[in-house]
Amino acid sequence: MVDGVLQLVCECKHDPWGKLGKDSLAGRLWSHMPNAGELNDSETYSEMWMGTYPTVPSRVRATGESLLEHLKKNPDLVGESVCSRYGPDIPFLPKILSFAKALPLQIHPDKKLAEQLHEKNPEKFGDTNHKPEIAIALSRFEAFVGFKRLGEIAELMRLKPLEAFVPEHKNFDDEVLRQLCTKLLSLPPETVSKTVTELQNSPLSDFGNDYRIPSLLRRLDEQYSKSDNGILVATILMNYMILEPGEALCVPADSIHAYLSGDIMECMARSDNVLNTGFCPRPDRDDVELFAQALTFRPHSPEESILLKKTSQIGLKGRSTEYAPPFSEFNVLGVNLSPQEAEAHRIIESPSIVVVTQGSGTMNVGDGSVHHIKEGNVYFAARDAELKFSTDKGLTLYRAYATF
Repeated sequence: MVDGVLQLVCECKHDPWGKLGKDSLAGRLWSHMPNAGELNDSETYSEMWMGTYPTVPSRVRATGESLLEHLKKNPDLVGESVCSRYGPDIPFLPKILSFAKALPLQIHPDKKLAEQLHEKNPEKFGDTNHKPEIAIALSRFEAFVGFKRLGEIAELMRLKPLEAFVPEHKNFDDEVLRQLCTKLLSLPPETVSKTVTELQNSPLSDFGNDYRIPSLLRRLDEQYSKSDNGILVATILMNYMILEPGEALCVPADSIHAYLSGDIMECMARSDNVLNTGFCPRPDRDDVELFAQALTFRPHSPEESILLKKTSQIGLKGRSTEYAPPFSEFNVLGVNLSPQEAEAHRIIESPSIVVVTQGSGTMNVGDGSVHHIKEGNVYFAARDAELKFSTDKGLTLYRAYATF
C-alpha cells in the first residue's frame, strides 16, 4: 500500500532581495528540514519552494526520491481528474517568500505568449504555462500591484518633473498608459535620476492623496539607485498596498507587480516564466517593448487586487478559511488554531501540499497514521487523504490543493 501523506524535504533560494538569516521566515521554515544546518545571518534566504517544479523540486523525506518521480510511479495519488488534465503532477507551485527589498518589477506571460517565448528561448522560458498567483500575508506585507486609476495617474503626470513624458493624446486611456509605461521604462539612467531627484524635492502637497510617493522614492533609491526605471513606474503608475497577516492579493497573468517587503505564502500556476524590467541589473532586464505589449490593465485599483477569504466548506469544524482565486489551478486553505482547538478536513479528491508556518500539533490521517507536525514541516497529501489537525499550544498551516 502506498502512503497517501508524505513528508517532504524542500529547498530555499538565496536571491539578493531576501531577508538575512533568522529575519527570514522562509529561512527559518527551511532550517527545520533534515540536514539544513544553522542559518547564516550574513546570507539571504528568499524563497522556499514546495512541489514538483524541476527548478527547485521537493523530495520525499522517507526515500530521497523527487516528489515528481514518486507521483509518476503512483498516479493514483493525484487522481484521474488531475492526470487527465495535467498528467501525474501537481498543477500549482506553493512558496514561502521573505523579502527585505523590492522584488524585480515584473509580469508573467499568459499562456499564448508563454508558448511563443518557450519556442524561441526554452532555456530562459522553461515552460508553456501561464503564471497567475496569489500572495497571502504572513507578516506585514507591502506591494506594488496593478495600475492606479487613470484619473489618479493623469493628475500625477501634471507634476512639472513628469509632464514632458505624457504622449499626445485626446483622452488618457489604457493605450496612453501603455505608451507612458514604455516611455518611463526606456528613459536613459541620467534622465531617471534627474526626474527622481526633482520629485523628491517637490512639495509634499503636490502629490495630493499620493503623499507616500516621496518616502517610497527614497526607500527605492536606497535599495537600488535613482537611475532605476522601475522607481518611476512603481511609485507613479502603480498601486501601493499594505496587507496585514491573513490578508491576500490576487495577481492575474500579465498584471504588473513588484512586492516590496514582508513574508508571504505565495501560490501560483505551475510555471516559472517572468519578464523583468526594473529593480534588477540592466543586463537581466527583458525587452521593454515585449513587456509593454504583454501588459494588461487589470487590476486598475487597489480594491480589485484584494482576494477575499471565506469560511471553507472543507473544514468540518469551521476553522478553515479559503482563498479562491478566479482561475482554475488551485485554491488555498488556511487553518489557524488556538490552544486545545481542532479542525478536520473532508476528502477533497485532489492532491494538496500542507505547510506549517507557526506552532505545533498533530495531524491524524484517515488511514490511521499520525504525524506530529511543527513549524517548517511540509507534506504532500493524496487526493483521498482525510486529515484532522489538533494542537495543545497553537497551530497555523496552509493547504494548497488542485481545482479543476
